[in-house]
Amino acid sequence: MDADELHALALSRPADALRIARDVLAGTPSDAEAAAAHHAAGLVHRDFGDIREAVAELRAAYRSIRRTADRDREAEILATLGVALVMGGQTRRGLAVLDAVVPGQTGVLAGRLFIRRGWVLGAVFARFPEALADFERAVDALSGTGDLVWEARAFGMRAMALLAMGMIDPADDDYARSEELFAKAGQEVEYADARQARGAVALARGDLPAALQFLDDAQRIVEDLGVLEPDLYANKCLVLLAAGLTREALLEVNSALERSEQQGGSRARHAELLMCAGLAAHAAGAFELAERRDRDAMRLFERQQRPWWAAKAELALLETRFANGGRTAPLLRGGQRISAVLDELDRDLAAEAHLLTGRIALARKDSAEAVRHLSIAARARRGGLRTRGAGWLAQALLHQDGGRSRGMLGACRQGLSLIEIYVRTLGATELRALATAQGAELAAMALRYAVERGSGRQVLEWSERWRATVLAIPPVRPQADDGLVADLAALRDLTQRMVSSRDRGPGTSQQQRERQRLESAVRQRVLLTPGQFDERRERLRITELLEKLGDRTLVELVDLEDQLYAVIAAHGQVRLRPIGPTAVATHALSHALFALRRENARRGRHELKLDTIGARLESALLGDTLQHLGDGAVVVVPTGRLHAVPWSLLPSLRTRPTSVVPSAAAWVRAMRAEPPAVDRVVLVGGPHLSAGREEVRRLAELYPDAVVLADGSATADAVLEAIDGASLVHVAAHGTFRADSPLFSAIELDDGPLTVYDFERLKRAPHRMVLSSCSSALGGPSGADELVGLVSALVALGSAGVVASVVPVSDPATVPLMLRLHEQLRAGDGLAEALARTHDSADATSQSFIALGA
Repeated sequence: MDADELHALALSRPADALRIARDVLAGTPSDAEAAAAHHAAGLVHRDFGDIREAVAELRAAYRSIRRTADRDREAEILATLGVALVMGGQTRRGLAVLDAVVPGQTGVLAGRLFIRRGWVLGAVFARFPEALADFERAVDALSGTGDLVWEARAFGMRAMALLAMGMIDPADDDYARSEELFAKAGQEVEYADARQARGAVALARGDLPAALQFLDDAQRIVEDLGVLEPDLYANKCLVLLAAGLTREALLEVNSALERSEQQGGSRARHAELLMCAGLAAHAAGAFELAERRDRDAMRLFERQQRPWWAAKAELALLETRFANGGRTAPLLRGGQRISAVLDELDRDLAAEAHLLTGRIALARKDSAEAVRHLSIAARARRGGLRTRGAGWLAQALLHQDGGRSRGMLGACRQGLSLIEIYVRTLGATELRALATAQGAELAAMALRYAVERGSGRQVLEWSERWRATVLAIPPVRPQADDGLVADLAALRDLTQRMVSSRDRGPGTSQQQRERQRLESAVRQRVLLTPGQFDERRERLRITELLEKLGDRTLVELVDLEDQLYAVIAAHGQVRLRPIGPTAVATHALSHALFALRRENARRGRHELKLDTIGARLESALLGDTLQHLGDGAVVVVPTGRLHAVPWSLLPSLRTRPTSVVPSAAAWVRAMRAEPPAVDRVVLVGGPHLSAGREEVRRLAELYPDAVVLADGSATADAVLEAIDGASLVHVAAHGTFRADSPLFSAIELDDGPLTVYDFERLKRAPHRMVLSSCSSALGGPSGADELVGLVSALVALGSAGVVASVVPVSDPATVPLMLRLHEQLRAGDGLAEALARTHDSADATSQSFIALGA
């Protein structure tokens, strides 16, 4: 095997190359053979992160090649040594080696050397125009030479510089060409690098699902090869953070950081991983850990003489200190200094630095300094996608500080519209919900202004502007994916076996690991669902809301800076009333839910006074708004943290039809919903319910034409087919709420759990649905004020109304309640009216169900 073949093997199958190199060196090689073997071993050690060993091997290669007449090979080895020195933190020395070896070279060799020096200039020193010039020379020198690997590298390196300079489409074209050439040459590791680089392009374009897909593809390849690629994990961390998947970002980057430390890897790449780990810790609220990592990364970058990276790490450090309550004069001076540094190095990052500095100045009441920096940051609102959000926030803060409320509200609208466009690029419900957090500050700023003015109408408008945003966008069904269907089926089968098995031996832990693997696979497939770009969100029109309310009263709760307010809309008027501390309401709710759980389980020796508990909850939630409720039905819009209120426990609402909705706009949409043309009722009975069979049997007598799935026929496929587009569905089954992963909340069927991921595959949700299941109304708070769970999925898919419970309920007590409920439904009542008529104040079970929607 000649030197070029061994060099290529070191980058495609490193373990094989290292074995061959050792075999060569164990014999009696010539100087040229020894140089090639040491060179290949140095490449493998470098890419595995063993920089000391790499430098030693490359110096040995240089000593061997010096004893030959092959000056071209000598230049190649010296250039590789220069790159290794840079990766080991000796950046100036490594660049000096490259600067010495490049001049005077021509042809293919010159192209290879330009690539190496350009990489150091761009990836390490962030001198992108100089790097681009080297890469242009490399592309010219290598194109059409038949050297596929180096031609692919030239295109990939040029793409790196183009992307860094904001030229996204040309960068993607170059990366695609590089990927194609690496695949043709069989270079697996570098093919994976090109794949993950395309993920960075997709992120820059704002296409998170595509970015995740590219990165997942690349990760599978490098993990199969046993190679640590720090760039991949750093990029994946940034993509996951952009998606709001903080926990996943922490796990990925911490794992990569640990492996880098164990392997003694590239100090240059180790510093970049440290900075990403700091960003992930900051996002998770672990500010002390974030500060340590930011500081360590900054010091490494400074020692490595990498000013752009050092400035980026320092900005992250200052942002962490500000988020952790720092408002000191030294912090302001730090912001001023780093803003000036980044003005010279990176305009996009400079906008973020000026925004931070302006906010620190605002917090310190230094209006003149705040205006100076916020004005600079606000210019970015007309820049690229990366900076526009920061620009609109800066503009809003600037107008707010100057008392220009109209300008502030306009900036908030523009910033929220920008984020909403981004949310639409995401297909997965989870990603959409998490992305709304980016608009929370803008929405709160406008809402605070409306509350201070005491305008109920304005508070309602701004509350609705960023409430239940995900539900206002038509859902994107997961792509037709046999793999997703198969993984969901395997997960049901495994869960069923785990439930039925009483074995607590070694097999149990193995089953748990397999369940985690399957859940991860399902979640990952759905996260890759692309969004739809041409949808328009319909805004709430308050005049239409007041018209549709008729004799009803709408109460929308608003949580602003831990204070609860109520907006009351009724009889053509909108009022605003302060309630009190949010903490009082959440504490009263926790007490009420505990009481219902205990009474339903019949575990307490003494009967709790539910009337007293309900009255306390009513006071904490509604305050003196009761005088504005009138006598008619009530529509309640709770906050995310208060979504699980048992409203019939409140004395004033006990016998009053009460509908619960995630937003006023969602209620209006539900009121417009047309029932299916064909009246089709579906009754589903799950296993292991003490009274489930009786419940379904009795209901079947009320609905003789109903589709009945029970006693073994209630399988996932059969249930999904039957309920798709049905007019009314009743499910009597055990329900589980997964606080750790709400989209795996499920109802138990004969062949295992039917999760939210399964429901999202429906073409059309049932028009109305009764979930006679434990805790089926619960959702997981996410993003700004979103809920992720079974009921929210049904509402998003188009269900007009759902009856569900907020706590575990008693099976036997549920049967008579459900029979009474359906008798009222058959008499023509809506869900809220039917539930109110079946209420029994002495029965905890009836107080555990709520009616959601219209």
